[in-house]
Amino acid sequence: RALGHVAEYFRALSEPLRLKILNTLRDRAHNVGELTELLESSQANVSKHLAILMRYGLVERAAQGTSAFYRIADPRVYALCDLVCGQMAQRFASQAQMLGAKSEPQRSRR
Repeated sequence: RALGHVAEYFRALSEPLRLKILNTLRDRAHNVGELTELLESSQANVSKHLAILMRYGLVERAAQGTSAFYRIADPRVYALCDLVCGQMAQRFASQAQMLGAKSEPQRSRR
C-alpha cells in the first residue's frame, strides 16, 4: 500500500507542465493568472495541474487579498528534481559522447 502512494507521488511529477509549474514556483509564489501567462497555457489547464500538485502536497495555496497564490509546500521536492535532472544530463552526455565516437571516421593504418 505504501508503494502505491509513492507511485502516485511520482505520477504527479510525471507531467511536463506540472514540472514547469514547480520550476516556476521555485523563486516565488504566483497566482493562476501569472502562471498561465508565464507557462503559455490555459487557465483551466494550469488550475487542473495545480489541484493535482496540491493533492500530493507539492504546492500549497495562500489567499492574499482577492487572489490565491501558490507556492512550494516542501522545497525538498527540488532536491529530488535536481537529482533526476543531473542524472539525465549525465546520461545524455554519455550517449552524445558515444555517438560522437561512433561517427568519427576510422583512421586507416599504413
